[in-house]
Amino acid sequence: MNEVELGAVLDHETATERVEAGAVPEWAQRHFRNFTESVTGERDGEPFPCFFGKASVEEGRPLYAFVDSMTRPDALFALRDALLEFLDVYEDHGDRVSFAVFFAPPEESLPEARWHEHFWHVLQFLHVEDPEPWPADIPTDPDDPYWEFCFGGEPIFPTARAPFYDTRQSRKFPVGLEVTFQPRTIFEGITGDTDAGQRARDRIRSRLEDYDDAACPHADLGEWGNDGDREWPQYLLSEDDEQAPETCPLKVTA
Repeated sequence: MNEVELGAVLDHETATERVEAGAVPEWAQRHFRNFTESVTGERDGEPFPCFFGKASVEEGRPLYAFVDSMTRPDALFALRDALLEFLDVYEDHGDRVSFAVFFAPPEESLPEARWHEHFWHVLQFLHVEDPEPWPADIPTDPDDPYWEFCFGGEPIFPTARAPFYDTRQSRKFPVGLEVTFQPRTIFEGITGDTDAGQRARDRIRSRLEDYDDAACPHADLGEWGNDGDREWPQYLLSEDDEQAPETCPLKVTA
């Protein structure tokens, strides 16, 4: 960890030092600053909706990686290795440690549909190149309410932000694609079937209404395991339903 090459897993202190020293590319500096400022700051006087994420960044718990392409195989192989390393070490860095990955932006502006394509290409690549089998207790059909993206033998909830949002400001990331990988284990004790988890969700969704320009939280937001909810549309929420995939693009081959 904290190796010098781009794509290495970095702790919060090291990432901050390299950004401040200009030791990473300019796009990476903009990514990191936008991430930390948006999560810990306010928008029109309203705090970032996910108070778990806000506290985590303020306490310096997340791990990070900068990936210089959304499509180039060598960059995505580096991401695969970094994600495997993260899964090996994240429990040593505190409670509810997530992995924020920043991708180099494309040279041209992209419509929403292309961002969905890039995001699912990254997940498909990780799945195909995963050295571990798909967990036996997780369904392989994304239309199952208990389906979850898996990698390295673990179920993971990847939350993505991108530049295309106009109304969902909590998901807007102006520099390029940002994906936060969260192993399901970090949600223990705050899942939707617990009192603490339900209180946390109610609080976050109330803050979403104040933070976002939208009138209410996104219709695709739901609970893992609920019959009417599905995990995959929540990873990169749609702004324009016509540009978002109708079915899960990930093909599980395990």
